[in-house]
Amino acid sequence: MKIIVDAMGGDNAPAEIVKGCVDAVSKYDIDIVLVGKSDVVETELKKCDYKGNRISIQNATEVIEGEDDPIDAIRRKKDSSMRVGLSMVAKGEGDAFVCAGNTGALISGATLIVKRIKGIRRVALAPVVPSAKGNYLLIDSGANAECTPAFLAQFAIMGSVYMKKFIGIENPRVGLVNIGTEEDKGTDTVREANELLKKLPINYTGYIEAREVPLGGADVVVCDGFTGNVILKFMEGMASAFGKMLKKAFYKSFLTKLGALLLKDGVVEMKKSMDYKEHGGAPVLGAKAPVIKAHGSSDAKAFSNAIRQAVKLVECGLIDNITQGIAEFSAEEE
Repeated sequence: MKIIVDAMGGDNAPAEIVKGCVDAVSKYDIDIVLVGKSDVVETELKKCDYKGNRISIQNATEVIEGEDDPIDAIRRKKDSSMRVGLSMVAKGEGDAFVCAGNTGALISGATLIVKRIKGIRRVALAPVVPSAKGNYLLIDSGANAECTPAFLAQFAIMGSVYMKKFIGIENPRVGLVNIGTEEDKGTDTVREANELLKKLPINYTGYIEAREVPLGGADVVVCDGFTGNVILKFMEGMASAFGKMLKKAFYKSFLTKLGALLLKDGVVEMKKSMDYKEHGGAPVLGAKAPVIKAHGSSDAKAFSNAIRQAVKLVECGLIDNITQGIAEFSAEEE
């Protein structure tokens, strides 16, 4: 298996990206192609004292920066590490692509270069997010600010397939984000999507309010990208705020410090479950090949886990399963 990696994308590129790749090839039976400025990437490999033969370098002279306009950058920077890497996957020169760079550009590139699975109308960004009952898939979390009912229905199918094949939940519960659970609540788009989801061969449990999302009210949480991104960023902020509040409470007195010591193992476990570094990244579902968006501030550990995620996506045959699910849905629409 060969994983293509954008060595230049992300806040900590290329140093942490290269370290993460060195770690990944020591754990998984894979080859990695690092795409980026060859002299810079080679220098980082030497710093890691890597002497194996499972990591190679593909030169790319340009870099898509975080502040670049997504579509313009993909079209104009033809020799960027992101575009070259995506093109390699599109040509079958690699099994998956992992990148921590510009999210908008990656979504555009996945759509324009790797292209969409037949029948898919929009790709969707779908991170796995911790909840009180384990994890849930948030789809879409930022790729599509506005969605039609049909888009949301396809997100539900892709998300259900992902949680079944990748996470191992046999019959994942699918919820549609709304401002209430009553049938007449929400926008026209949400209400129409609700009727579509009822007809799908998935475990659709109906509307889910925002307060039920972190409590584990559904395994797949479906919404437009604007709503999903707000939920995701709010969850990240709440996790950070809760951690600071907890630390402040634990250091309040001698007795609370003693309590903190007794609760240390539980707190460490909870912190680990909420750490993005443990989850790796968010798949761009709907693309013809596995594309993983790693967190922009990924360190070596987070990026290694993103590669682990890409490996598992290939191994579980997710693309074929989504293709089949969408084909069945499309046939029912006709």
